[in-house]
Formats: sequence, structure tokens, C-alpha cells
Amino acid sequence: MQWTKKIINAIKTSATNRPKLGRVITPRAQDSFRDYPSAGLTPSKLAAILREADDGSLTTAMQLFEEMEEKDAHLYSVANTRRLALTGLDWQVVSAADVRKGVDQSLANEAANHAREVLTRLESLDDTLQHLALALGRNVAVSEIVWGMINGQMQPIDLAPVDFSRLAFDELDHLRILTQDHPDDGIEPPPNKFIVHTPHSVSGHPQRGGLLRVTALAYLAKNLSLKDWLIFAEIFGMPIRVARYEPNASPEEKRELLTMLESLGSNAAGIFSRAVELQIVEANRGTAGPPYERLLEFLNREMSKAWLGQTLTTDVTGQRGSLAASQVQDEVRKDILADDLRKEGRTIRRDLLAPITRLRFGDRAPVPFFCRRPRRPTDARELAEILDVAVNQLGVSVPQDWARDVLGIPAGSEHEPALGGLKR
Repeated sequence: MQWTKKIINAIKTSATNRPKLGRVITPRAQDSFRDYPSAGLTPSKLAAILREADDGSLTTAMQLFEEMEEKDAHLYSVANTRRLALTGLDWQVVSAADVRKGVDQSLANEAANHAREVLTRLESLDDTLQHLALALGRNVAVSEIVWGMINGQMQPIDLAPVDFSRLAFDELDHLRILTQDHPDDGIEPPPNKFIVHTPHSVSGHPQRGGLLRVTALAYLAKNLSLKDWLIFAEIFGMPIRVARYEPNASPEEKRELLTMLESLGSNAAGIFSRAVELQIVEANRGTAGPPYERLLEFLNREMSKAWLGQTLTTDVTGQRGSLAASQVQDEVRKDILADDLRKEGRTIRRDLLAPITRLRFGDRAPVPFFCRRPRRPTDARELAEILDVAVNQLGVSVPQDWARDVLGIPAGSEHEPALGGLKR
């Protein structure tokens, strides 16, 4: 009876914030189009694209950011490493009673169980979390919550990632979403309808904190340097073919000689008269090479620093370091991961778990927390030491099947000989 009254009160108090059923952002054909702004990218063109994003139009910048990861293997690697460190962990819903004191424990646990059931039922949740992780580079990612009726209750039935070309900002830096009816100025995201993740936007303009914007200049420098390097390799990396003709040679003979030299370059074979002196000059290999490779390695390290906070775990070419230094730098990665986890959990709790809880239990219900389970150690020795401390020193009850599974020790059959071990 008490729970029935709470549910009735929840329906009354949340009626004004009830989201619209179904989808608001319907797919459109132009969502798959792209203008390839990276073609012929120059410093002035890059500055114009970023300035356009500052003015609220994000389409060109988002297309450029997508191309940057497609065309730069190192950038794709470090960006994917940063995102997979986050999305590769299992998620869980934690009751507010386990995090904060002074809340109604029974109501908090009931809200957590309900939210956990809803999220488990959403097959698109993992895809949505991966889409939201793209905000680490773009600093904004949006997913629509598709609401429906299940057993007479309004619950999320699907999550639909919103294409980045549908996003814009107004003159006050407020997010707008472009729709079929409002293709130019867009609409303001309705309450309890969208998950909006802006991990780097603590203050200031929401487009000035993404890591792809930070590394855009390094990407441009790499792109220009690689083009120059390829041109250099084409000109100076191949032998030069030189043919000398007699002073009395006719224009027709000169053109024929030039044609034969061109054929020699592609076919590595040619027929020349005895009167023609042919010389093949090899590229100079004794001098120091051009600085392109060193410049590209420097730019790669700058990208690694921006995305991972260190370089020793991504590139050790020509660098000095020790195991202790790499372990310290790996701790920097753990600090960054902890920050990404905290910001993701805050967004999911605010934009998804809060409406799920309040539409079911009312505005005063404790909202559960979304977090990731820490990754278990993969070293068997480290796991064994943890189990030894937990069981023998702290007296923690550990399921035997779980311990066998994490240690990779199979359970033997009843008549199979087994090692008994030491008895204490």
C-alpha cells in the first residue's frame, strides 16, 4: 500500500516533465553525406573551420574530426586507446544508499534495481556508450532516449545516437539539434529526452575543449610534412636517367630520346643508339636524410601526450626510459581514465538514470549511480596474492568457482589425480 501511494505521487509530480513518446530526431539521407574538408587543408582553412565551430555551426568541424582519425593511423590508435580504456569496462548501477548517507535505503535500492533492469533490457546501450565516448575528441555527443509504455509505465525502450551533423550551438552557447522541421536553427533539447555528454566543457565555449581540436594543428603539420616527404622520395629517392645526344640531332630524335627515357623509368628497359650516351645517377645515400621523419615522430609524441598524457607506452623509437618511468607514466593514464569514468558516470546519472527514477518513483527518490567495474588484474601471481590477503588475512569469503575461473585453474573430475597442496 505504501509503495502504491509513492508510485501515484511519482506520476503526479513528474507529469510536467514527461518526455515525448517515440523518436524526435528521425534519420535523414544527408546524415551520411560528407564534404571531406581535409582535402587541401591549410592553416588558414583550419582556422576558418574552427572559427565557424565557435560561431555555432559544427558540421564542417565534425566532418574534419572524423576524417582526421580516418587518415592518421597514430591519431586513430591513441584516440581508440583512450576510448577503449573507458568502454572496455563492464558497467554497473549502484544504489544511492551505498554512496551517500541519510537516504531512504529501501527506496534507493528499489530505484537502483528498477534502473538496472531498464538498462539491461536496452540492447543499444553499449553502442550508445561508445558513441558518447566520441565526445572525448569532439567534446560533445548526444543520444536520444526513446520512451515507450511497458506494462502501463513510461520507460526507455531504445537509445538512438544523434549524428554529429545534427548538432549546433546558438549565440549563447546552448545546444541545438537540427530536425526536419527546423533544419537551420534546430530545437532546444527537451528535458528528459536526450543524453548530452560534454566531458571537457567545465566553463567557456563547449567546442574549445575537445582533444581532436587540440591535435588539429599537429594533424595538419603531419599531413603537410608527409606530402613533402613523398615528393622528396619521388624526386630524390629514384635514380636519375640522363642521356646525351649529338649536337646535330634533330628535334624528332630528341623527342624520341625523351620518350625512351620515360619508358626506361617505367619498364626498366630501353633501346638506344650507339651514338647515345646513357648515364644513371643514383640518389646520394651518404648524406643525412631530410628532417621529415624526425618531425613526424615529434608530432606523434605531441598527439600521444594530448590523448594519453605520456609517450612511453605508444612509441619508444629513439627515446630513453626505464621500466620505472613507464610505470609512472602509466599511472598518468590511470588518472585520466578515472576522470573519464567520473564524467561518463555523471552524464549517465543526470540524463538517463534520473528521469528513469523520477518518472517511476517521484522527484524525491534517490537517483542511483552509474559506474564501471574496475578491471581485474591479468597477472596470475598478482591475483593469487590478492586472494591470499583477502581469504587468509581479511577472512573474506570467496566463491571457489570464481577463484578457479580468474586463476585459470580447471576443476578436476572426482577420480582424477590432483595436487593436494600444503595444509596449514
